[in-house]
Amino acid sequence: MNIILLGPPGAGKGTQARKLVEDRDMIQLSTGDMLREARTSGTEMGQIVAEVMDSGKLVTDEIVIGLIREKLEGDKKGGFIFDGFPRTLAQADALEELLAEMDETLDAVIELRVQDEALVARIVGRSTCGNCGEVYHDLTKPIPADGKCTVCGGTEFKRRADDNEESLKTRLMEYYKQTSPLLGYYHVKGALRSVDGLADMRDVEAAIAEVLDA
Repeated sequence: MNIILLGPPGAGKGTQARKLVEDRDMIQLSTGDMLREARTSGTEMGQIVAEVMDSGKLVTDEIVIGLIREKLEGDKKGGFIFDGFPRTLAQADALEELLAEMDETLDAVIELRVQDEALVARIVGRSTCGNCGEVYHDLTKPIPADGKCTVCGGTEFKRRADDNEESLKTRLMEYYKQTSPLLGYYHVKGALRSVDGLADMRDVEAAIAEVLDA
């Protein structure tokens, strides 16, 4: 099963993707992770990525599609989660062409639906475990008093420099300009499903499971 997770910054895509990896043995294809992995892989594609990134240029859609192709040619396990890609209509078209070429299907596009004001409240005060990526929040899920992650026991926690109200509004504007048109794109194709991204994390998990098991 191949799916796309859509939603603005902070909607919980990464958290839900990790849960799907854990529960369904799916493979999370995060653009950032793929680029970092490729850069140090020593492969021909990796060398191209390294040269582009070292020169300070933007990685092209063609390069990202090439990295996705490599992943699709490998072990498929429980299927793929496209996290952070596509971001634009052009990328959506390119991904559709690639999947068709490789005889793969896109089974669902799941939108984590949120309200801007609630999203800002969620993001400001957020931190993550530097070891496993578990998410904490100053108000709703504080870092344990003993300073240890409840998942892995790690003691290093990180805050994104842009997890503040002003930066988040800028990121949201970019999302609405570039990525939100994908909602209409996949709706017309009959693939779009929406869940409440601001619900309790376990309720979001259950809603996504209901979509995938339908």
